[in-house]
Amino acid sequence: MIYSVGTFAWSAVVTAMATTSSSNYVVSTYALEAIAAAIAIAGGLIGTGMAQQGIGASGMGIIAEKPEKFGQVLIFFVIPETLWIIGLVLGYVLLKAIL
Repeated sequence: MIYSVGTFAWSAVVTAMATTSSSNYVVSTYALEAIAAAIAIAGGLIGTGMAQQGIGASGMGIIAEKPEKFGQVLIFFVIPETLWIIGLVLGYVLLKAIL
C-alpha cells in the first residue's frame, strides 16, 4: 500500500520533470514539498483505514450479540480517527512552511 503511494508520488515528479523543456530544466521545490505534504496526509488516511477495518468488523459482531456494548465499541472505533487528524495537521504545517 505504502509502496503504491510512493510510486505514484515519484511518477508525478518524473512527469513534471519530463514536461519541462531541457533548456530551462528547473525542479520546482514547491512541487516536491507539496507532494511530501500530500504523502503525509495520505499516510494518515491509509493508517486510519487499516486500523478501522478490523475494529469495525469485530465491533459489528459485538454489537450484534450485545447491543449494550455500543458505547464501548464506538470509543474504540473513533480512537484511530486521530491518525488522519495528525496527518492533516502535519500536511498543513508542511504547506505553511513552504509558503
